[in-house]
Amino acid sequence: MTALGLASRREADAWIAAGWVRVDGGLARLGQRVRPGQRIDVDPQARHLQQRQVTILLHKPLGVVSGQAEDGHAAAATLISAATHWADDPAPLQFQPAHARGLAPAGRLDLDSRGLLVLTQDGRIARLLIGEDSAIEKEYLVQVAPLRPEAPPPPPAVLERLRHGLQLDGHALAPARVSWANEDRLRIVLREGRKRQIRRMCELVGLRVLDLQRVRIGRIVLGALPPGQWRYLGEFERF
Repeated sequence: MTALGLASRREADAWIAAGWVRVDGGLARLGQRVRPGQRIDVDPQARHLQQRQVTILLHKPLGVVSGQAEDGHAAAATLISAATHWADDPAPLQFQPAHARGLAPAGRLDLDSRGLLVLTQDGRIARLLIGEDSAIEKEYLVQVAPLRPEAPPPPPAVLERLRHGLQLDGHALAPARVSWANEDRLRIVLREGRKRQIRRMCELVGLRVLDLQRVRIGRIVLGALPPGQWRYLGEFERF
């Protein structure tokens, strides 16, 4: 069911346990193998429950962690409330306390990074964005400076190294799109997300990161969403 995009693994297990899934007309069993060509039917109750799940787009500020709170820093999910709901959110949904429960970050931004963060109750969204086979682009604006203040501006070859040819933790990085957005800010587009990847990439070519902001995930852009505020992923928006 997960491979077909019908549900997350956790959802599928819950639906099977509730008797909401049939295979070729018979009740499905947990752990049952389904062969190609067999028909899977899902009870409308499961679909209705799934449709009530929300996905939230947060402009994460500095000093907030993406996941569980740690070392006195608040978790991003604690910012989701009626008071921080963006007044210009085009989605017709009205905030309900249930929308703030069970939210999980689909990807992460470090404590010292800011920008677009996805929090979701929908396991399908999480798998799409952070699954092993995810190919969703993430775009960042990265203000940089030489590691040594007296160093000259980086040569053009630096961009080529950032685009292709770097390794982290013994693994070759996937190709990236890198260009100058202005005289001191890089535009970096990745399809992978190793821990502190951009900061470590920049260090390898003699640059230090002064500011890092994620401005796009797939087709969803940060836009005018203010720091510390959030909006719903719209019904017709797709990553």
